[in-house]
Amino acid sequence: MASNTTTTAPERTITKYGAYAKPSKGANGWETFSWYFFRISGVGLVFLALIHVFFVHISTDVSETVYGFVAARYANPFWRLYDLLLLTLALFHGLNGLRIACGDYIQSRGWRLTVSSALFFIAITFWLMGSLTIIMFQPNQTLAQSIMSFLGR
Repeated sequence: MASNTTTTAPERTITKYGAYAKPSKGANGWETFSWYFFRISGVGLVFLALIHVFFVHISTDVSETVYGFVAARYANPFWRLYDLLLLTLALFHGLNGLRIACGDYIQSRGWRLTVSSALFFIAITFWLMGSLTIIMFQPNQTLAQSIMSFLGR
């Protein structure tokens, strides 16, 4: 006699922090830092991105957003620091979310470590490239001239 009951696979219990679960009391380490960073950077990015969109895309005509606009803006150290903060928070917030998503879907510990390591190196590479662009930007200078003036030569 055949049974009409259907068996289902047991539900998978996610034991790590993930997107919703808060770290337990007294927990510390990378995952706890990651959980708090994700929330704080998300709130900060809302304000930073809205201000960026207003000043660069709404209050300024698109045809005026050219080299001279950036040069005039970067003459003020505040805007360099602002853009550096926006770059840092946006890049690491996004890649932290991608790391969490990969951790949820990649079962093999080796592959998860490989993907997380690749994401880390991608983040550092893009952060260094963006930061150097913001910090070393000098109007009417080549990259080599900017590096030499930065080094004091």
